[in-house]
Amino acid sequence: MVISEISRTDAQIAETEATVAHNYAPLPVVIERGEGAWGTDVEGRRYLDLLAAYSALNFGHRHPRLVAAAHSQLDQLTLTSRAFHNDLLGTFAAELASLCGMDVVLPMNTGAEAVETAIKLARKWGYERKGVPADRATIVVMGGNFHGRTTTIVSFSDDPVARDGFGPFTPGFLRVPFGDAAAVEAAIDDDTVAVLLEPIQGEAGVIIPPDGFLREVRRVCSERDVLMLADEIQSGLGRTGRTFACDHEAVVPDVYILGKALGGGIVPLSAVVARREMMEVFQPGVHGSTFGGNPLACAVGLEVIAMLRTGEFQARAAALGVVLADTLASFSDARVSGFRARGLWAGIDVVGRTGREVCEGLARRGVLAKDTHGATIRLAPPLVIERHELEWALEQLRDELAA
Repeated sequence: MVISEISRTDAQIAETEATVAHNYAPLPVVIERGEGAWGTDVEGRRYLDLLAAYSALNFGHRHPRLVAAAHSQLDQLTLTSRAFHNDLLGTFAAELASLCGMDVVLPMNTGAEAVETAIKLARKWGYERKGVPADRATIVVMGGNFHGRTTTIVSFSDDPVARDGFGPFTPGFLRVPFGDAAAVEAAIDDDTVAVLLEPIQGEAGVIIPPDGFLREVRRVCSERDVLMLADEIQSGLGRTGRTFACDHEAVVPDVYILGKALGGGIVPLSAVVARREMMEVFQPGVHGSTFGGNPLACAVGLEVIAMLRTGEFQARAAALGVVLADTLASFSDARVSGFRARGLWAGIDVVGRTGREVCEGLARRGVLAKDTHGATIRLAPPLVIERHELEWALEQLRDELAA
């Protein structure tokens, strides 16, 4: 009897399916190595990565500057906890605050942690500085939002997949349609402490609000003494062709919520960045994180900030974003019902097939992308991608849609 040998890919997938909780449904690709915009699987096949780990890999896989920073720090110090100072945290915080035009940084690890931190900041500010009566603070949030999957965050999600089965939910949030500035203004009352939004909604399908929406929210928040919290975890740090997506409307929020690309695709690193008078509501013991601000993450984060300071990556995203948008605009209406693009970020609504089916077809062609909400696929190439690589990937997408 001849027993066929199982492939390394099938073996790895079988092991993962047997031992890892099924909270994701990954494509049947097992990546073993990565460099720049490319990943190589366990069989030696190469794939052009157009997801970039949901923008955590804005600078590509193993960018030499970021890897060097991590290697150097590994030989020095990796963790002290916040019980002691470390020699990089202050420098990292000063550089990140400067990049944001703010004063103070509260470092965390994941994006969801940073959002939770911003919620706590807004509520405590509302009670101590605005004078909102105890336990009555409310935050206005957007329909279609995605800020993470903690129980508090899914409490104000309108995605049944994220919410169902996880109640009872945290009160204190009022949801309004994304892009409707009048609805935001109407929802604010004396108990409102903040408006929380993504300048561009990534998980929803790269949904871009109408021109002027962010400016109107900024105006309303200033006039009504309400904090504007901008979740730039996916949209920030060069993705849209500017340092922050808010920059497209020359808007500066009261609080930046950052993550993903801040850790260079090497370590989890997130942060809440705000003015000093707001952040002073946090005193020792009211909030913390054992790994938040660890020196390894700070070393990588400092190099990320230095790379963004040059403007090179923002310029690349802007220039290649034109190629991306122009090419998508040329696609047949019979295959694509619509798309939205800003910088190197696009959501594409396909016709006649699910987004998952298209992404599986792209993987067979050597391109990695991810679907969302049924018939939409997202493209978020690393900012280091070359023009010819992007054009090749878009050719594969065109051919796959026509298949």
